[in-house]
Amino acid sequence: MYDRIVLAVDGSEEATHAARRGLELAREFDAAVDALYVVERGWLGFASSDRQKRRLRERGEAALAAVEEVAAEVGHAVSTELAEGDPATRVDEYATRQGADLVVVGRQGRTGLGRRLLGGVTERLLRRSDVPVFVVPGEARGSGEDGEEAGWARVLVTTDGSENAAAATPHGVALARTGGAELHVLNVVDPLTAGGPFDVGGLDREFLDRLQARGQEAVDGVAETAGGLAPELPVHSTVERAPARGGAAAGVREYVAANDIDVVVMASRGRSALRRGLLGSVASSVLRTVDVPVLVVAPGG
Repeated sequence: MYDRIVLAVDGSEEATHAARRGLELAREFDAAVDALYVVERGWLGFASSDRQKRRLRERGEAALAAVEEVAAEVGHAVSTELAEGDPATRVDEYATRQGADLVVVGRQGRTGLGRRLLGGVTERLLRRSDVPVFVVPGEARGSGEDGEEAGWARVLVTTDGSENAAAATPHGVALARTGGAELHVLNVVDPLTAGGPFDVGGLDREFLDRLQARGQEAVDGVAETAGGLAPELPVHSTVERAPARGGAAAGVREYVAANDIDVVVMASRGRSALRRGLLGSVASSVLRTVDVPVLVVAPGG
């Protein structure tokens, strides 16, 4: 599934932690790994002397050296490269040029410390990348510490029945197969969003039944595909009703917590976010609020 993985690092602890998870994943798939550090051109512009510019580049070299140390601990080779420019743009271009199947990043990085928000670089990368992006929070439950193996026992694939969501299924199956994990498939029925302007005085039972049936059809389709790809995997399919507040993303978050999910696989955008370059609101909210890695798959990814 993955032959080449790019690790985007920025010297933060979260990015280094994400790099470790990426290297462990690469070892499972016997994938080549490239680590990239991008010196922001804006910071270089602010540098008032060659010495300051040199120190910015040295910071990048130190971050790459740290990844090489992690690679030695994990027991998997890594190639490193230092670049300059806009980080999200350069990471995206580099992944495309390298023919990468996966990009691994930390959720926040240097610009998101102390905030439960996506880091600016990570979010811009998600908006533009056609390569699947594995987003790893520093506080991820089930994460391996130094010298400790990291893995997962339960992998969740979310679906809304769209072709965009279907693209995530093979990735969920591939991750589940690496550790013999259970595969969970979830559709969250969100009547308030689906009803829109028709929700005047409450939605009727027939409309809600149609939503439930469509959700069941969506999870059944993913389960069938998963069964064809990996008949040995145990698959659990569920249709849940979204909480009154928070919509589908809150439903995903509650399912993750209630079922001890270790990693989430989802489309970057579903039925309601069809334009290229738009990160779907459900994906964006899930990424901000769950404390497990999330693999985000673009349409066709």
